[in-house]
Amino acid sequence: MKITGIEIKQYAKPLDPPFLASWDPNPRVKFASTIVYVHTDEGITGIGSGDLMTGFAGHEKFFIGKDPFEIENHNKVIDNIDFHYGRCWPLDIALWDIIGKKCGQPVYKLLGGKQDKMKAYCSCGARISAEERAEKAKEYVKMGFKAMKIRFHHEDVREDIKVVEAVRKAIGDQMEIMVDGNQAWKMPWDVERIWDLKKALKVAKELEHYDVYWLEEPLHHADYDNLARLRQMTGLRIAGGEMNRRWHDFRDLADKGSYDVYQPDTVLCGGFTRTKKIADYVQAKGAVFCPHTWSNGVGLLANLHMACAVSDAEYLEYPFDPPVWTVERRDYIIREEDRVLVDQDGYMHVPQKPGLGFAPDEEALKEYEIKDFYVGE
Repeated sequence: MKITGIEIKQYAKPLDPPFLASWDPNPRVKFASTIVYVHTDEGITGIGSGDLMTGFAGHEKFFIGKDPFEIENHNKVIDNIDFHYGRCWPLDIALWDIIGKKCGQPVYKLLGGKQDKMKAYCSCGARISAEERAEKAKEYVKMGFKAMKIRFHHEDVREDIKVVEAVRKAIGDQMEIMVDGNQAWKMPWDVERIWDLKKALKVAKELEHYDVYWLEEPLHHADYDNLARLRQMTGLRIAGGEMNRRWHDFRDLADKGSYDVYQPDTVLCGGFTRTKKIADYVQAKGAVFCPHTWSNGVGLLANLHMACAVSDAEYLEYPFDPPVWTVERRDYIIREEDRVLVDQDGYMHVPQKPGLGFAPDEEALKEYEIKDFYVGE
């Protein structure tokens, strides 16, 4: 089998009403997605998505004519592109989709096959009041969720803690509560100050009163030493790593004991090939591998395959915060029948079809395709 072509298409779905995300001061009026198609001489096409493939143009020649099963070599080339240009890991996802389709097996089985379902935690992202968040938490309990994540965003962190207090009061012990401090990275235009160690510790001590499951991203993503110090100073699990770029980051973080929970996103931090190595390494250190999943429906699928293959985590992230963040908005590039849903017991089930187990909604995507794509839009 040989790769005969790589096709990249860009899409943007208008968001009306806009999505005011807790990590972005600017309201989001569109949701951009990129689909990577890798064609072969056997008629099998692999499909990946999750990042914008910035900087890939001109590098197709390093893959065309090659066997898609040469995955270690392909991943090394993508890693080189990452160093020089941008994150093009959806290509690794597409290559594994080919491998799964050729072998007649879902990707998670080829990577480890540890389990075929995982409990979802409802990952919230909208800026709403404490009262609204508490009411929504009660709705999530009825939907079957066993855990949810609250993202901090207030200028005064005491207002964020009031949200956690309101939610815990509303749901009691019916769900676990995770908290994302949103301190590890910023949008390009966000110059607000990041917490220091003492502020992060103060927040952690407050959250201990509400039996919080983990505190995510309480410090800058490269502050390895202080993350390790914070982890030793609080009873909370400390989580992070979603935007750390390369395998070496996670090696050094794990060696220093910076996190209890490591969250590399398969479509942002190495594809299946590299992320499995990260997962094996951090779990060998006694930590938890629980990937970040906030991109689109294909990114969620990829991370579900990855987590079901090897992870010991109890929960996996499920981006969901209606009405501003729904399955329809998140997964608009995927056929409705292939979208990941949560069952009444709170589980996501990994598809059993060969490869990733989805197909793009080609007819619907015609409305959203854009020819002259600009990342900053």
